[in-house]
Amino acid sequence: MIIADEFGPEDGPAVLLLHGGGQTRRSWKNGGVRLAHAGYRVTAIDARGHGDSGWAKDGDYTLASMTADVRSVIAQLGSAPAVIGASMGGMTALAMLGEPSPPDVRALALVDIAPRFSADGAARIMAFMSGNPEGFESLEEVADAVAAYNHHRPRPKDISGLRRNLREENGRFFWHWDPAFMSVRVHERRAMSEILEAAARRVAVPTLLVRGGMSDLVGEDDVRHFLDLMPEASYVNVAGAGHMVAGDRNDAFNDAIIAFLQSVDSRA
Repeated sequence: MIIADEFGPEDGPAVLLLHGGGQTRRSWKNGGVRLAHAGYRVTAIDARGHGDSGWAKDGDYTLASMTADVRSVIAQLGSAPAVIGASMGGMTALAMLGEPSPPDVRALALVDIAPRFSADGAARIMAFMSGNPEGFESLEEVADAVAAYNHHRPRPKDISGLRRNLREENGRFFWHWDPAFMSVRVHERRAMSEILEAAARRVAVPTLLVRGGMSDLVGEDDVRHFLDLMPEASYVNVAGAGHMVAGDRNDAFNDAIIAFLQSVDSRA
């Protein structure tokens, strides 16, 4: 079962938000509210094995299964959404729109993900997500782990918000995703760039790439490669943001997304 939050007027243009691998739908809360205030009908989902969505009993977290889930959600929205995908969510959206018969989508925004990306940056993400398999004793320990990963971001004084990405079992805190997800994605990683590059050549909707200016996953060479594949795509570099663009520079990120959507919808 896929769980979702919805924001905004029911008759507003549809927007579907797909979170990153180490996130849940709650990572989009501020962005969802901003988009709702701008008149959009926003749906933010938890991917399978993440947040409150069901874990795959067979351990199937392949890209093909993720895209099938998103297709199912789109079929229930009632109108063609603009899809905004961060990292894993962007991979899923891009792969889906590159399939032979893609669903009806009116625009695509990729957040710090492109067909070509840094192997070192990807390994760093994988190491963070695979770390602490025994969980954490306290929120302070969680905050320390996040601060070590996002070393450019000030450690928040109020760490209570971390609970939204955690589950509690037997008095310990664990990341809110199925550990089996990681083993599947490590296995698929080698083929991922080829899949995404082929997909990018086939995408036929207005597309925006948003890169964190300090990202260690998507570099400027990766951006140029992306724009060679999709010369009509738009590109925004958010200065002062790392891979977690929306979390690092939320206002700047939301401004870029809303400007893109308004541009797309004004041409409709």
